[in-house]
Amino acid sequence: MFAMKNPFFSLLRGAKVFAPEPLGVQDILIAGKTIAAIGKNLSVPVGYDCQEIQLDGKCLFPGFIDSHVHLIGGGGEGGYATRTPEVLLSSITTSGVTTVVGCLGTDGTTRHVTSLLAKARGLEAEGISTYIYTGAYELPTPTITGSVRSDIVIIDKIIGAGEIAMSDHRSAQPSIREYQKLAAEARVGGMLSGKAGIVDMHLGDGSDKLDALFAVTQNGEIPKGQFLPTHLNRNEALFSESLRWGLAGGIIDITSGVSPAAGSSKAVKPSTAVRRALEVVVPLAQLTMSSDGNGSMPIFDEKGNTVGVGVANQKSLLAEVADMVNVEGIAVEKAIQVVTSNVARVLKLANKGCVSSGLDADFTVVDTNFVLQDVWAQGCQMVQNGKPLVWGTFETARF
Repeated sequence: MFAMKNPFFSLLRGAKVFAPEPLGVQDILIAGKTIAAIGKNLSVPVGYDCQEIQLDGKCLFPGFIDSHVHLIGGGGEGGYATRTPEVLLSSITTSGVTTVVGCLGTDGTTRHVTSLLAKARGLEAEGISTYIYTGAYELPTPTITGSVRSDIVIIDKIIGAGEIAMSDHRSAQPSIREYQKLAAEARVGGMLSGKAGIVDMHLGDGSDKLDALFAVTQNGEIPKGQFLPTHLNRNEALFSESLRWGLAGGIIDITSGVSPAAGSSKAVKPSTAVRRALEVVVPLAQLTMSSDGNGSMPIFDEKGNTVGVGVANQKSLLAEVADMVNVEGIAVEKAIQVVTSNVARVLKLANKGCVSSGLDADFTVVDTNFVLQDVWAQGCQMVQNGKPLVWGTFETARF
């Protein structure tokens, strides 16, 4: 089922708005897919049908932006039966996510960038905003047009390259020069197209940690902001090195799906990682969080053999935001930046990440206990009282 056709105008009344800065209790008028106005006691436009929804002091945030999702599945490290399936629309929206960036991972052989592009277009038709990275773990990395730069310039949904593996036994073990060349292609592609041209870097458990990224950016020609290194909380040594990267101007992307509670015993809890980064004065603007949603979570023994596998869940994003506030003592407006405005800025998504007139009407609404209540994506209500209103085309749960 595609996104429902709401009245052209919808009026959300009485929400406690975080834009992400706190605006207090406000009304929000939606016109089509866009935020038309924010204020107190807004009026229904005369002569138009308008759906009014009472939010009664619930907290309204910008819709979450998940910058690392395996839309067509991931994994396969344990054989064909360990390939994870495609993501479902309702699993995204009931996680509070309204914008996703899809990627490939270990398997760039039986999964393809063209298939990823098609899936992204399908999810957009079902009601959410979607983008993708070109490439996969290996270098040279798979593309659609034959080059990373051309993919970014020519194909609308491609905003960068990734996820490219580094410090991981599953990488192609490329040279520093090969990483530099990829980053240069992505950078120029971004410049020519007005996109981010970001390189999403998968960091593994290797002892080199971030050495290659420091080497690639040491002469200043490729800025540290060209990279979005992720999974940086997978172990203490890597996370400690990531703090040095952040203090040097790099972006730190924490993976909400990588935590001790999810079976990653060596991981730094995501909410704790954010608090620790702030304590050493890494600027908040350089912290982002993604889920690794729908990707496999392989468990390896000391010899690199796969001994178990799980699937990452996007619901970990909201859970970690809640823990940032309730456990780590981070202010709400700061906590939500790592999944909203910071991500939008890094990825150059101009209409996303904030609640402001003229921007996309993407909202995540929670109660005072951070339990998901409602979700709007591009002006359409996708979730009500924690349950999907809009289902993916082939989802069976609605029957």
